[in-house]
Amino acid sequence: MTAVKHEDGICRCHWCGTDPLYVHYHDTDWGVPEYDSRALFEKLVLDGFQAGLSWITILRKRENFRAAFDGFVPEKIVTYSQAKKDALMQDAGIVRNRLKIEGTVESARAYLQIDDFSNYLWNFVDGKPIDNHFTSMGQVPAKTPLAEKISKDLKQRGFKFVGPTIVYAFMQATGFFNDHMVDCHRHEAVKKLAR
Repeated sequence: MTAVKHEDGICRCHWCGTDPLYVHYHDTDWGVPEYDSRALFEKLVLDGFQAGLSWITILRKRENFRAAFDGFVPEKIVTYSQAKKDALMQDAGIVRNRLKIEGTVESARAYLQIDDFSNYLWNFVDGKPIDNHFTSMGQVPAKTPLAEKISKDLKQRGFKFVGPTIVYAFMQATGFFNDHMVDCHRHEAVKKLAR
């Protein structure tokens, strides 16, 4: 399926449906090149929490996640005590999964071993987003060789919940790939946001 015209007359990628929160995310956030290291870390962690769930589930809980995980500041997350992790397991505002909570702490440790997380990631694409020209959702892969390469490197550095499918979804969301359908109103807009 290609982009779909909504009631407001705007063509959007089919996956965002008509949920106002999802449409807003599609129109303002998804695919925009992100260069802030902390924001990239947050999105990578949230994509890990999404594993086995729908993104809209995470999106609805995103502000709760930010509050629960201290704004996704890695320097704070690495100090989490067992009591803090136990408290997170009782927090109904987030996805309560002990492995993913522990994995977030491990990923924060790995993040702090990298001088500049943004540069580290953007170097995989030579600093420029890859502008795909998909005309149907059937053309969009679940993962790519590049996502597999980055996944492997992240895992070797100690990051958790960073399989190639998660990494590819993360890279789409943070603008390493412009995977908006070519007839989606965001394709050209996102293209112009690259540094």
